[in-house]
Amino acid sequence: MSNQAIQNSAEAALLHTSLPGRIWEIFRRWPVLPIIVLVVLVVTGLFAPLIAPNDPLDQDLTLRNNPPFWDAEEGTTSRLLGADHVGRDVLSRVIYGARISLMVVSVSLSTGLLIGTTLGLIAGYAGGIVDEIIMRLVDVWLALPFILIALVAVVVLGASLGLVIALLALFTWASFVRFVRAEVLSLKERDYVALAKVSGASTTRIILRHILPGVMNTIIVITTLRVGQLILTEATLSFIGAGIPAPTPAWGVIVAEGRSYVTIAWWSSLLPGLAIFMVVMSLNFLGDWMRDRLDPRLRQL
Repeated sequence: MSNQAIQNSAEAALLHTSLPGRIWEIFRRWPVLPIIVLVVLVVTGLFAPLIAPNDPLDQDLTLRNNPPFWDAEEGTTSRLLGADHVGRDVLSRVIYGARISLMVVSVSLSTGLLIGTTLGLIAGYAGGIVDEIIMRLVDVWLALPFILIALVAVVVLGASLGLVIALLALFTWASFVRFVRAEVLSLKERDYVALAKVSGASTTRIILRHILPGVMNTIIVITTLRVGQLILTEATLSFIGAGIPAPTPAWGVIVAEGRSYVTIAWWSSLLPGLAIFMVVMSLNFLGDWMRDRLDPRLRQL
């Protein structure tokens, strides 16, 4: 081995044993920043009443469009990140918006996951006419304009939190059906499934004990990626007036209310928009990392 090769090996070993090298290795192997962002989201959502400095609905017209605290002339510590057009605390509304997003996404995603996974298991295992009917139903649903359906539903039923949850659940289930069905089509031809059939296991037992565990990795990855899409979709619906009604402090509602004042009070829309961006990006990065880890074909060292 040449002297240059020995020196390069020594430098590489030093990099891995030094503190900066170990820190870099942790950040390279694990999604540290996305996890930090998501932990902050969960903590602020669960403990919003304890963390928020003010009530998100309290108005103070004397602080209307008040800038953040770092503005030396008009900023105040009573509104750390500024106030909106009616004097409500932007920071408190963003914190409570995390709680709204967690509640909406958890309920709608759980519903969509249950429906989509069940239909995907049935379609993939049963095959034939059952598979054809379910997949054509999925194709028809995916071809429908979701935003238009949401607008019509709001006009007919009125905007409400329950309607948003139902719409997001309907928005979610179809993608689970497709991915789960594709995995089931492969798994049901495996030898251990054939042995389970020969031993007299029922269809329900085969699906739940032998096939479902094999598709869990796919379900976990899809779930992680869909959470970010649901948060973005909920914010979009609220922004166009088809989502959670004002004055509920949902992120999309806050952005929509501040858009008319963006030239004089940019913080009203920018800060909740930044929260949406960071959470969705973190979930996308985490989903990509989990896909690389859980799929042996993509696993990286």
